[in-house]
Amino acid sequence: MSAFHREKVLSVKHWTDTLFSFTATRDASFRFQNGQFAMIGLEVDGKPLLRAYSMASANHEESLEFFSIKVPNGPLTSRLQKIKEGDTILVGRKAVGTLIADNLLPGKRLLLLSTGTGLAPFASLIKDPDIYERFEHVVLVHGCRQVSELAYGEQVVKNLVEDELFGELMKDKFIYYPTVTREPFRNRGRITDLITSEQLFEDIGLPPLDIETDRIMLCGSPHMLEDLKVLFEARGFTEGSHNTPGHFVIEKAFVER
Repeated sequence: MSAFHREKVLSVKHWTDTLFSFTATRDASFRFQNGQFAMIGLEVDGKPLLRAYSMASANHEESLEFFSIKVPNGPLTSRLQKIKEGDTILVGRKAVGTLIADNLLPGKRLLLLSTGTGLAPFASLIKDPDIYERFEHVVLVHGCRQVSELAYGEQVVKNLVEDELFGELMKDKFIYYPTVTREPFRNRGRITDLITSEQLFEDIGLPPLDIETDRIMLCGSPHMLEDLKVLFEARGFTEGSHNTPGHFVIEKAFVER
């Protein structure tokens, strides 16, 4: 198990029947860039049972935070959802991932587009002061089916906006746009449709999608990632990577399951 840090669970919060978040201690040697993920999990029968989880905490925070779906028959999440304060989890020593600002070309507006637990890496990124230096506007879009599934994201944003340091940093720059598909809510619809119809931009009072100024990060369900990739590439946007920065980046290793 030398490839892992053993960390102690500090807190667990169940947001809905299908979503929970938890915090854990962080080894002093564990380094990551905001937006990256690590392999985390539990030791089961003497062997590590793991999956990729984005850090929802920022790299300047002392503890780690993760946001997870509950899959009743999921090999890991069926067990992970039962963890409690004081339990031990495994955290891989290496953090990786494509959702980092250096993988994007310079731009003026950053769109963070997420569904479900795909919000996690963006919960980390919006706590990064550098993001607000790089972009004039940072727009966090979180799509869910039910209103109750927005609760974690709403709390993260509320804490940040009310923070003495970040509140001032985010003022006039940060926009949070939650949307749901299956219940009445102030914002309704799939992210793809909201961008295509330009409803998203009308609602936030900013110009429509523009390849010259917009840079985009995507994390969420495979279907959402596929649809948005097609939409952006049809408009000339190119996908970025560690080797070649682009107009948008996708986290392929982290999907809801």
